[in-house]
Amino acid sequence: MILGAPASGGMPLSGGNASRDAALDWLYGRDDELAARGVRKGGAGSKGGPKGPGGSGDSVLTTVDWLDGITKLFPKETVERLTRDAVDRYQIHDIVTDPKVLERVEPSPALLKAVLRTKHLMDPRVLELARKLVAAVVEELMRKLATEVRASFSGTRLRRPSQVRLARNFDVKRTLRGNLGHYQPEERKLYIEDAHFFTRSRRHVDNWQVILLVDQSGSMVSSVIHSAVTAACLWGLPGVRTHLVAFDTSVVDLTSGVTDPVELLMKVQLGGGTDISRAVAYAGELVANPRRTIVALISDLYEGGSEAGLLRGARSLIEQGGRFLALCALDEDANPAFNRDLGERLADLGAFVGAMTPGELAAFVAEAVNS
Repeated sequence: MILGAPASGGMPLSGGNASRDAALDWLYGRDDELAARGVRKGGAGSKGGPKGPGGSGDSVLTTVDWLDGITKLFPKETVERLTRDAVDRYQIHDIVTDPKVLERVEPSPALLKAVLRTKHLMDPRVLELARKLVAAVVEELMRKLATEVRASFSGTRLRRPSQVRLARNFDVKRTLRGNLGHYQPEERKLYIEDAHFFTRSRRHVDNWQVILLVDQSGSMVSSVIHSAVTAACLWGLPGVRTHLVAFDTSVVDLTSGVTDPVELLMKVQLGGGTDISRAVAYAGELVANPRRTIVALISDLYEGGSEAGLLRGARSLIEQGGRFLALCALDEDANPAFNRDLGERLADLGAFVGAMTPGELAAFVAEAVNS
């Protein structure tokens, strides 16, 4: 199927497809590339085009009309993609600043990012609606990550041989290994004469510090969201003391608000400069036992302060036995975009430089704590 203005001359569409075509044209007709090819631009304010989802004729389609239309015309996954493109690609901010739109929109990570970028534009009524959207998305992120965190930290139990025969503690590998001599090739069966079981005992866990240093620059908004959720999930785990520190040109310790990630995210101020060296120096002041400390710097490593100071701070932590992570992305995609030159210099000092999902970071922390 070909939709859009290029096909309008020779390809009549049925009512449903015409409405879908109009909805897509309202959004994607804004592309400069289409205009350069002589195709008219769509969107609010277009003249002479279709009215939008559900009608025809000259009119100006509002965002509310468009949103109501696409929820009837497309499946949920497509609606999420369209609203994400509206916010991220075309900067249609009234999706998150117009109360009529916010009352209709389906919560999603893309809209959460948009709220964080535009909350300074919102009046109190809109801000309250936006807070509900933030809460819904954060609750879903927390639910997913909490499961991964629990799975990672379940390794804090040691498996030792036991005479207590419980099915849930059946040691499959040891049993198979111990009975290989009883395999009957003619029957293709392994007869079990000695079954083995294990017991689960709690491993002693020393106290560890996990210090998350989060760059508040606008390009790091996904990582800011997932850092807040990760800190909340790590908070209160046995043997782990979590700190959350946000920075731009100044440093703000957000640890006291970690248990309420919604309120914490509504306070975050995105944008501004970047002074990573100051944040790393602050982390150094928090460290109680370097050999039981993980510092995760979550930044694209474009330093606006002192690169030499950043490298000195990282070297000091590493030489004292601390584990230093320079995570250029901490989100579900873990696609890093960062200053590779500075990343290489940190790696040469012994830092881990790369990207992780929140679940991978939780597994890294669990492995360190349980080692």
